[in-house]
Amino acid sequence: MCFKQSSSRRSRAMFAALSVACLMAGLPVTTWRAQAQDQSAAKPEDVIVARKTAMDTLSDRMDQIEQMVSTNKINIKAGQELADTVSVLLMAFPHLFPPASNQWKAGVDPDPVTGTFASPDVWTRFADFYKRATDASKAAYDISRADKEDDFKKHVQELRTDCNACHAAYLKMQ
Repeated sequence: MCFKQSSSRRSRAMFAALSVACLMAGLPVTTWRAQAQDQSAAKPEDVIVARKTAMDTLSDRMDQIEQMVSTNKINIKAGQELADTVSVLLMAFPHLFPPASNQWKAGVDPDPVTGTFASPDVWTRFADFYKRATDASKAAYDISRADKEDDFKKHVQELRTDCNACHAAYLKMQ
C-alpha cells in the first residue's frame, strides 16, 4: 500500500494511527517495534478492541464526509483531512487481524466490547481482505487529494462502495 506522499501531513497521520493502535493494544509507543515481534504480548481481545476502535474512528470520519456530500455543504479542506485519516487507518486495518483474533462463533452473542463481528472468511481469504482494504485506502487517499467538489463526491462514492462490499464479504452480524 504505497502512495506518493505529498507532505509530512501523511507521515504524521501514519505515526498517529500507529501510536493509537499501540496504545489501544496496551503497548508504549516507544516500544511498539520490539513488542510487534512478540505476538504473545497482545491478547486476542485486545486486538479486537483495537480494530473496533479503529473502525469506529473510520466510521465517524466517513459519516462526517458523507454528511458534507448529502447536505451539499462540502468543505474541501476539512474533507481532505478527514479522508487522510481514513486512508491511513485503512492501511493499518488489515494488520489488526492476527490469526488468534479469529474468535467469531455462530449462535453466540459476542461481548459488545471484546467480541468480534469479523467473519472467519477474513483469515481464509486474507489476500482478498487485504486487497479490499488497500483499494478502500486508495479511494480515501483520492478524496484527500480531490480539489474539486465533483471529484470529491466521485471518490466518496467509490469509498462507500468499497466499504459496503467489504462489509458484505467479511462482517458477521449473526
